[in-house]
Amino acid sequence: MDEYSTHRNPLSSRYASDQMSYNFSDRKKFTTWRKLWVYLARASQELGLDVTDVQVAEMESHIDDVDIKAADAEERKIKHDVMAHLNVFAMQCPTASPIIHLGATSCYVGDNTDLIVIKDGLDILLPKIAKTISRLSIFAEEYKSMPTLGFTHLQAAQLTTVGKRACLWIQDLLMDEKAIRGVRDNLRFRGVKGTTGTQASFLQLFQGDHEKVKRLDRLVTDMAGFKRSFIICGQTYTRKLDIECVSALSSLAASIHKMCTDIRLLASRKEMEEPFEKSQVGSTAMPYKRNPMRSERCCSLARHLITLAANPFHTAANQWMERTLDDSANRRITLAEAFLTADALLQMVQNISQGLVVYPKVIERYIRQELPFMATENVIVAMVKAGGDRQECHEQVRVLSQQAGDVVKQEGGDNDLVQRIAQCSYFQPIHDQIQSLLDPATFIGRAPQQVDDFLQEEVAPVLAMYPNLTSNVVEFKV
Repeated sequence: MDEYSTHRNPLSSRYASDQMSYNFSDRKKFTTWRKLWVYLARASQELGLDVTDVQVAEMESHIDDVDIKAADAEERKIKHDVMAHLNVFAMQCPTASPIIHLGATSCYVGDNTDLIVIKDGLDILLPKIAKTISRLSIFAEEYKSMPTLGFTHLQAAQLTTVGKRACLWIQDLLMDEKAIRGVRDNLRFRGVKGTTGTQASFLQLFQGDHEKVKRLDRLVTDMAGFKRSFIICGQTYTRKLDIECVSALSSLAASIHKMCTDIRLLASRKEMEEPFEKSQVGSTAMPYKRNPMRSERCCSLARHLITLAANPFHTAANQWMERTLDDSANRRITLAEAFLTADALLQMVQNISQGLVVYPKVIERYIRQELPFMATENVIVAMVKAGGDRQECHEQVRVLSQQAGDVVKQEGGDNDLVQRIAQCSYFQPIHDQIQSLLDPATFIGRAPQQVDDFLQEEVAPVLAMYPNLTSNVVEFKV
């Protein structure tokens, strides 16, 4: 059968980057197993066990030439994946065979590899989050002073600015960056712990020398690129770590879903659009359509990632005593899909954020339709300053507003409240102020200054941690 005659996971074939797909590949997994066996042998040799340079060199020479098909065949016979790969590795390394996996349990390679893959996965994601924040920050700076309708309850509310709204998205992403960076920085290695976490097998190998067992753990942890390992674990590292990791990724998905939902809503009003390529087709039936398919895809994938968050909770809750194997199949799916989905989302949202298009004239038209009602308080204040009575003025505005509202709702006309005020003799004392009272720039409060403060005080310090961000255009597979 060719690759198109069996199921392919669309996360790998359509959405996620090649880098993240490789990170969760069998090739990465099984070569990492072999590296871990080498680390254990090298550390054991350094601490005085009977391991020779020839044995270590033989193992190192076969790290990358994993015969996965042979291991699969072996696993079908013995029903144990680690033992199958151990047997194949031992056949390739006959001299080293007696000392491969010495004192270890399956979770030595299984869990430690998962932790390496998680760490590498987080290191792939974090710069992509930073790049998205960087691009949205450029957008926010450019449009920090452009008035636009704010919405509460999806009803027109007081004005904000296009750039200030983008800062709402950035703020959520900053929280996600902090959470994911925290997970990465707090990761600990399982290390060399034995079958139930007591290190009993290694204590026996080192003839009761506790310090050598502790040094063995530290040496292997250092070789694997971790600063510290768990002191306490059962057969596995605590599955609470998976909860922290997938929850942080699911939170990122929620942020992206919110942002892309906003973009979809704004696209329906033609105020803003995601990038739309020259040859892109919006609909098979309606050739004029410019559907926000990138944002829609993000919302779709984000929902999937959000639902994955429940799995690690169930897995952690159902680990009996030192370990049960009902975690294994679930984790193979959940961890990989969580990272692949997060990566796919960031690939897409980087593409969106580097090409957002704003339509100022459309935004201005919407403001003209709603601003007269919003400006009524300014009108009342101006009349009182000109000597008018606040209650009488309120009643005059109320009557004219109701008339203008009927024009809009009953007749489908434009909001003509401003013209009615300009033609009403009662408001003659402020007729020369009407246009200034309706300047949208006077309704946006401190939005531009808030954007400046936010970008300087909260965004810049985070981006400074990622000095090598590129401005390359991010493409996506399909």
